[in-house]
Amino acid sequence: MRIGELSRRTGVSPRSLRYYEEQGLLGSSRSDAGQRHYSDAEIERVTLIRQLFDAGMSSRVIASVLPCVETPSDPGVTESAFVTMTRERDRIDADIAHLVETRAALNVLIGINREHWAKMTKTPVPSA
Repeated sequence: MRIGELSRRTGVSPRSLRYYEEQGLLGSSRSDAGQRHYSDAEIERVTLIRQLFDAGMSSRVIASVLPCVETPSDPGVTESAFVTMTRERDRIDADIAHLVETRAALNVLIGINREHWAKMTKTPVPSA
């Protein structure tokens, strides 16, 4: 199938599909005219790539996890994918903790501003 058909069947834009190919996440064959052609198996691969992007992984990390799909019976590859995914989860957990701390600091500043605003205007301050 050509890129437009793969795009329609997966809901992923042709531009994204070309990006996946540039990053080594997706393969295609080329016609004599240079048009990309994909097998039906690429539909599942694109779906998996989308799931990995949705899980917060970068294309670099996805490239390191995809060998698990290509050689699922290799314990070393499976272990590597597991380690990579848990490391990514830990990174996301740390990002969430940092955002919670940042929100708490902002809430303190909003409270200070609310008190200052109330003193200046002597009117009820809207709650945030």
